[in-house]
Amino acid sequence: MIINSTKVKTEALLLFCRDLITSYKTSEDDIFKINHDISSFMNERIEQLLKAINISVQPIDYYIRNNKVSRISIIVKTYEYINKSISKELKKGEEFNPSMLCFAILSTWFAELDVTDNDKEFLFFSIYPYSEIYDKLFLEIQNEEYKNLNFAMLNIAEKCMFNLYKYKFK
Repeated sequence: MIINSTKVKTEALLLFCRDLITSYKTSEDDIFKINHDISSFMNERIEQLLKAINISVQPIDYYIRNNKVSRISIIVKTYEYINKSISKELKKGEEFNPSMLCFAILSTWFAELDVTDNDKEFLFFSIYPYSEIYDKLFLEIQNEEYKNLNFAMLNIAEKCMFNLYKYKFK
């Protein structure tokens, strides 16, 4: 069986982002007191992103139910690899910005590495205006501590996505 490693990695990445979004979507933590307009903008973008991800990947029970299928098994193992590499970079107990981490992961994978440029099912993510998010979270933010946190999320995402790009299935 021939498995397209780029598609498998991309699907695992989208699953990870979906889990990241849903895990932190209901959180009301606003320890940095971000401008309401920026907060609303980001919430809208996260909702759009979640809709697009849900169109692109299957519900979680599909992956659990079909874990014995080799392609699904590889997706799950790749998901676990992504989860471990991100978790390793995030220091326990430290704050992080899940929305910035999510957008940085996707922009690194789809825009910088451009690994899915020929896959029409991932077109939305390839042409997404990530620069719009970066402008909001880097240029329009006045809180330096929050801005530094966003830069940290970008660095973590880039490191982990470059490692994922080089990741070989076992």
